[in-house]
Amino acid sequence: MNPRLDALHPYPFEKLRALLASASSQPDGIAPINLSIGEPKHAAPERVAQAIRDSMAGLSVYPSTKGDPALRRAISEWLARRYSIPAPDADTQVLPALGSREALFAFTQTVIDPSAGSVVICPNPFYQIYEGATLLAGATPYFVNADPVRNFGSDWNQVPDDIWKKTRLVFVCSPGNPAGNVMSLEEWKTLFELSDRYGFVIASDECYSEIYLDEGDPPLGGLQAARRLGRDDYRNLVAFSSLSKRSNVPGLRSGFVAGDAALIGRFLLYRTYHGSAMSPIVSAASIAAWTDETHVKENRRQYREKFDAVVPILQKVLDVSRPQASFYLWAATPGSDTAFVRDLYGRTGVTVLPGSFLAREAHGFNPGQGRIRIALVAPLADCVQAAERIAHFVHTSV
Repeated sequence: MNPRLDALHPYPFEKLRALLASASSQPDGIAPINLSIGEPKHAAPERVAQAIRDSMAGLSVYPSTKGDPALRRAISEWLARRYSIPAPDADTQVLPALGSREALFAFTQTVIDPSAGSVVICPNPFYQIYEGATLLAGATPYFVNADPVRNFGSDWNQVPDDIWKKTRLVFVCSPGNPAGNVMSLEEWKTLFELSDRYGFVIASDECYSEIYLDEGDPPLGGLQAARRLGRDDYRNLVAFSSLSKRSNVPGLRSGFVAGDAALIGRFLLYRTYHGSAMSPIVSAASIAAWTDETHVKENRRQYREKFDAVVPILQKVLDVSRPQASFYLWAATPGSDTAFVRDLYGRTGVTVLPGSFLAREAHGFNPGQGRIRIALVAPLADCVQAAERIAHFVHTSV
């Protein structure tokens, strides 16, 4: 067996199940409300479902690892519209992927030389795939703790020079999970300068890019930042995106990588042997999704409605504010986050995720401790009911 498997940590939701099972009481006669998992619950677009029905002949075709040329063009044109940049070369700078999780994991295996003592820098808290992909690639993760003063962004100046010299890959997540923070152009400039100095690759996870609260102020993307700073070749930068959150189709497993053509070429070589080709049926559905914005705007409207309803209720009892983007609330707890989540579930049937489960202890502390992640994915009425139960729980527990 691969000994690196033993280095993997339990996934946060495995730890959550054990925590909830330890509650001294279990919710009785109360409808449970689960706000722990970032799984979209809004309806999938009908145009996507219709594209699937119209493309069933694709079952009889071996798909190309490079992807349907029409899908690559659709993604390239979407990037151009969304970020006001020249359309990336659909043949060399865009590659469809089976969701951002698969792509993030596989890309790490492509970039890392396991014999070189490589370091991969991850934000902390973080999406667990970053760490798992790093460990299975034979590299060592180095965590940069979220800084509340920076709106939970990363302070790259805290990374020592000796770590930068060994760094081969840096994961960034903007909009961030769990805090919904967005990297500024100045932050991108700093990271690009560090990449030029030390030669590492940047993997920009942008799966929440289309869930933002101000319709007139979409989040800055990595490719967009690169173009604004004159990095027209996207050197050492690859952006990852997905339809899961944007279009409410997590089961479609469809996303893309885009950026540095040299890196995309090597990634394509890896995936040729990895067996990660996208079905023509999924390709057709993906084209239908990427070429329509109406359903995406409606999606954002529904999330704004939830934030408008829920945040005022929770702000009366918790330290919490609206994020710049994403569908999460990153709330402080009056005491232990794990005890809060366990007792909240036992008394109210509401499930949220302890912030400490999303982070690792680094530099002397776990930056997720004392916080919870609340995913506003359930229907509006359920989100409001959950917020009211949380408020009552805090009132009667503190």
